[in-house]
Amino acid sequence: MTIEQEKQRWENEVYHPLIKRFPERKESFTTSSGIEVPPILLPPAEQDYMEDLGFPGEYPYTRGVQPTMYRGRYWTMRQYAGYATAEESNQRYRYLLEQGQTGLSVAFDLPTQIGYDADDPMAMGEVGKVGVSISSVQDMETLFKDIPLNKVSTSMTINAPASILLAFYIAVADKQGVALNQLRGTIQNDILKEYVARGTYIFPPAPSMRLITDVFQFCKDQIPSWNTISISGYHIREAGSTAAQEVAFTLANAIAYIQAAIDAGLEVDDFGNQLSFFFNAHNNFFEEIAKFRAARRLYARIMKERFGARDEKTCRMRFHTQTAGSTLTSHQPENNVVRVTLQALAAVLGGTQSLHTNSMDEALWLPTEKSVRVALRTQQIIAHESGVADSVDPLAGSYLVETLTNQIEAIAHDYIAKIDALGGAIQAINSGFMQNEILEVSYQAQRAIEKGEQVVVGVNAYQVDEVIDLEALSVNPEVEESQKQKLAELRANRDNEAVSALLGRLETAARGDDPLMPLFIQCAKADVTLGEICGVLRTVWGQYQPPTFI
Repeated sequence: MTIEQEKQRWENEVYHPLIKRFPERKESFTTSSGIEVPPILLPPAEQDYMEDLGFPGEYPYTRGVQPTMYRGRYWTMRQYAGYATAEESNQRYRYLLEQGQTGLSVAFDLPTQIGYDADDPMAMGEVGKVGVSISSVQDMETLFKDIPLNKVSTSMTINAPASILLAFYIAVADKQGVALNQLRGTIQNDILKEYVARGTYIFPPAPSMRLITDVFQFCKDQIPSWNTISISGYHIREAGSTAAQEVAFTLANAIAYIQAAIDAGLEVDDFGNQLSFFFNAHNNFFEEIAKFRAARRLYARIMKERFGARDEKTCRMRFHTQTAGSTLTSHQPENNVVRVTLQALAAVLGGTQSLHTNSMDEALWLPTEKSVRVALRTQQIIAHESGVADSVDPLAGSYLVETLTNQIEAIAHDYIAKIDALGGAIQAINSGFMQNEILEVSYQAQRAIEKGEQVVVGVNAYQVDEVIDLEALSVNPEVEESQKQKLAELRANRDNEAVSALLGRLETAARGDDPLMPLFIQCAKADVTLGEICGVLRTVWGQYQPPTFI
């Protein structure tokens, strides 16, 4: 009897008769991507198995981008933080570094994300909320006070005005006496997912893509250790996508960026090593591990087969992971510690390069120092006490993980083919394809929760009577007035004739095709504000108006 015949015998004679005794359980189990999870799986054919798996640090990188993985160095522990003023956020960063965090990750407030100064009427009521308010290089200098920029890796979650915030950062480094080639970090700089899932866009796609490829060119020559973009699946997943859609739409966006850079005259091997990714770690433990492996392998094949990359570094997908904010509950918030631990463990077993663990109270308020410390300790316990970092690839060879990896890759590959047929990611976004695909699966997922088919512990099952005291960290309403006063003083004390001249040069450059990064840096050093720079660009390029889908 063959092993397949033995499997059939076991299912028919042993498993199925017994499982019928448990009618309260589901008859079948599927992942978020609709992949059926059978009771047992058999090993794949050895030849195909090794071709798809390879060895760690070697093409197609299924098992990780480094031969040693965490045996050589742990992932970067990078807690996302930022609120109110630059002074307060600086205190939080220094606290996190003292607690053992190994990289900074900056959250900006909404006005900063969409290119408005704190004293702009459009910013009213939003200054310092959901992130730190940064309107000028002086704010940025305060944000990193007593933090030497040649000693830390800094990630900035900023998209539409990413190049301008990078210019502010460069200006601060210059004041610290830090050379550009010593800077390490990442700007998210991923505008396409803003059109799909998040909404903090400013400009239409064409000039937005120009800003992105301009950063590619500048950093290739000036900041070789800087990640010029963090192509984000995180926000696509937070909008409600499946794991396979997260991979597919993220890589479709990556293809658009890479092609835009090539069209702008760059060679793929010149900028490919400075591309990075940002993924979500969600609840379905094995699907998430497989998702990371599938994304890495599919990306390697795209870079080699589609774009002709010759440098092995160009084919390596390096990614940051954040645990899933959308899974956190305000009910029984202590349960979120368990959710975050499982999600973080999936990210580590999936081979992430850096990781943010959400705090248990984020569904209620800005995280307290204690909850942030618990979130960071979660990573440290996984690293130092669990043993999962001792093997280069602990779950390689798991029949379930390898099967899920293959199926997620296949679904994502089919999605990318559909997007190619539509004309690429920008056309798929403009037609509403990606948005509608996400909308449909997110609706079905919410319906399953409301009907009790999907249990959310503490929300639709295992509830308790609880009273939550909503006294915690909040943004002082005086923050907005303080920021306005700082801007007034900055404008009164700077050389406003020089500012006017620079803004005139910027308008001319925006109407042409000259590189903009050097001019952004000059503006930063002359105390031109974020809103002033973006105001000129809005005048020249206009603002993106999302299409209406019916």
